[in-house]
Amino acid sequence: MYAASGVLAVHTGRGTSIVPANRVAWTPAGFTHYHRAHGDTDMRIVFLAPSLARLIPDHPAVFLASDLAREVLLALTGPRNYDDAAPHYSRSARSRLLRVLVDELREAHEQPLHLPVPRDDRLQAIARMLYETPADNATLAELGKTIGASTRTLSRLFRNELGMTFYEWRTQLRIHRALVLLADGHDTTQTAYACGWANPSSFIAAFTNIIGTTPGRYRTSRQTTAYASHLPTVVKSSG
Repeated sequence: MYAASGVLAVHTGRGTSIVPANRVAWTPAGFTHYHRAHGDTDMRIVFLAPSLARLIPDHPAVFLASDLAREVLLALTGPRNYDDAAPHYSRSARSRLLRVLVDELREAHEQPLHLPVPRDDRLQAIARMLYETPADNATLAELGKTIGASTRTLSRLFRNELGMTFYEWRTQLRIHRALVLLADGHDTTQTAYACGWANPSSFIAAFTNIIGTTPGRYRTSRQTTAYASHLPTVVKSSG
């Protein structure tokens, strides 16, 4: 699954992954999932035959999209696949393109923007509060007082259950929200304050560290890669 423009949120039992325009999401057969589009999203879906699917991870993953992978995804889901006036790829040509895509994904590093779902009731209570108000800068100690848990206990739960610190989890949550706001047309300054950063500079630094580009460049790249924005919202292509 690839968003040529906009942002996708892919939800599985393991949590939520945000898939901006520089990532590709892979969901193997057998994993229950659903997705939600944010902003003016041009979503592309490619299905892989089992012979190719077994060459890439057997778990849901998000990869950094190489330039070649992006172009192959656009080609496999472009006009030749839905416009009767456009020449169709031959079966052998499609097979070659799919193999190139799989080769690119095998070489790519997994770069998930993953927000794990807490199971512990105390962590769930904190998650609900921060989902509703991501700009809340309350410390873990302050949040702990609200729900009746010590800082030490909550810190241990974050590490043992979610595999990250509270700070890392909240930063990931804020980046998720920031991607959605940017997709909806908010500018960098509006997004920074809405997501809890003290100033745009600190937001830009955190965003660049996780996404790999600045918010401004990210918004520009979304607009330039969405050259096929007049395509249907969802285009399915079977492999």
